[in-house]
Amino acid sequence: MENIRERIEALENEFLSPYATKACQSKGRLYPEEECALRTCFQRDRDRIIHSKSFRRLKHKTQVFLSPGGDHYRTRLTHTLEVAQIARSMARALRLNEDLTEAIALGHDLGHTPFGHAGEDVLNELHPQGFKHYEQSLRVVDFLEKDGRGLNLTQEVRDGILKHSKGKGPILPKNFHELPLTLEGQLVRVADIIAYLNHDLDDALRGGVIKPKDIPQGCVRILGERHAQRIDTMVKSLVYSTLKENDGHLHLDEEVVWAMERLRDFLFERVYEDQAVHKEFRKAKKLLKDLYLYFLEEGLPWEKEKIYPEGVSLHRKICDFLAGMTDRYALALYEQIFIPKPWAV
Repeated sequence: MENIRERIEALENEFLSPYATKACQSKGRLYPEEECALRTCFQRDRDRIIHSKSFRRLKHKTQVFLSPGGDHYRTRLTHTLEVAQIARSMARALRLNEDLTEAIALGHDLGHTPFGHAGEDVLNELHPQGFKHYEQSLRVVDFLEKDGRGLNLTQEVRDGILKHSKGKGPILPKNFHELPLTLEGQLVRVADIIAYLNHDLDDALRGGVIKPKDIPQGCVRILGERHAQRIDTMVKSLVYSTLKENDGHLHLDEEVVWAMERLRDFLFERVYEDQAVHKEFRKAKKLLKDLYLYFLEEGLPWEKEKIYPEGVSLHRKICDFLAGMTDRYALALYEQIFIPKPWAV
């Protein structure tokens, strides 16, 4: 019987760019496994992430707007899918490994907290060792999934998940030590920025937080007036600049980098740190803080404890528990624990 995986790997070696990561050259998994006859190692990683519980929970986690009433606002899941689509389009144009790119993109936010970055701020404040969602994403795939067994992903996917975040730093850092080891991982990092700059702007316009005339005119001039135009400009800039340089690194036109950074500053000022948006997040922070302190005093339910080996701190377990919650589960649990119920006669 033909080994289809080997045929796919041969096609990768023939077609992909010299700078691409080939599946047959993977550094392997944390624990060795027998190879699949149908799928490459990166295809298997993608499939494991899609079928994981933590991936399904992303549909009920906040992106920017907390529990929005409209059906068209983004969630953490739709953000993830948009990142994957943008990253795959660029990977195909650059002849990079699409399967590796997609696996990293789909897994990059698995460790994100409920209530967006408000939840991350609370856990970072209360946990003695701090909390970062990208480190938690790696913890999810390495340990928390499958009742403590993890997904046993390849080193390339794990590296891309861990190093996808960039905060307010440079879009393309000159210090390559900050970047993922693979060009596919670096591509997801930029795709993440392209996705949230555009869909968060779109949601802010939909929510009436800003108006079209508020968008900096320099950004409009360079990137375009419409959502699709802006994504198209950013994607084409990266693809054509990278192909032109052809040096194994990603590139963007200088004016596009300027416009993206200006747009990011605008979103922080007018959307992410807007008082109307933050009003509900202050409540969400208090909710998570109360839950954290409650479990610190009372301990976790037994079924949440059973996956841990001896010696893991209660702080670490509480972080895992809270970070894995959806917005609605956290709200329901808070009501169950803290809201008095009428006496049933």
